[in-house]
Amino acid sequence: MAETYDFLFKFLVIGSAGTGKSCLLHQFIENKFKQDSNHTIGVEFGSRVVTVGGKTVKLQIWDTAGQERFRSVTRSYYRGAAGALLVYDITSRETYNSLAAWLTDARTLASPNIVVILCGNKKDLDPEREVTFLEASRFAQENELMFLETSALTGENVEEAFLKCARTILNKIDSGELDPERMGSGIQYGDVSLRQLRQPRSAQAVAPQPCGC
Repeated sequence: MAETYDFLFKFLVIGSAGTGKSCLLHQFIENKFKQDSNHTIGVEFGSRVVTVGGKTVKLQIWDTAGQERFRSVTRSYYRGAAGALLVYDITSRETYNSLAAWLTDARTLASPNIVVILCGNKKDLDPEREVTFLEASRFAQENELMFLETSALTGENVEEAFLKCARTILNKIDSGELDPERMGSGIQYGDVSLRQLRQPRSAQAVAPQPCGC
């Protein structure tokens, strides 16, 4: 039986290698920790249907490799993404220091309107922390990002990160800030009848004739 949903959103998970991006995706999709996680080669993919704000949304999530040698490959997947989790490791200042470059890539290659949530992962390793909550919170504020600290190991805030991002995209659709009909928006209507409901009455009045091909 085919999945039914109101919207489909294309998501990215981006950030430096070793920050736990694949583990976050696995925790969100499978609801468990990925024990044998190696560095991603190229791109991995996962999807899940969620309910947000009374709407059913299918999230198509592209988990990109963080290693520099794969950057040219992964950048090609940025196009037309509606949302992104920008991930750093709270125990690694190096991964935090590279956030600005990842964010620039996302806004340049995907869309200036991409909805981004900053995720400080490995919250379970708090005693080894190198980046304070306050510092990351300030970075998020300066760059107009949402922010959560997450743990792919315990599952803390993992679901909330994806849902918060999806909720913001839905709000922007409702306010007219994002247009699902615009090419490259990273958003698709899942139900044709919903598209018809959202069209102006004048557009509904003249229904196109079905093509005989």
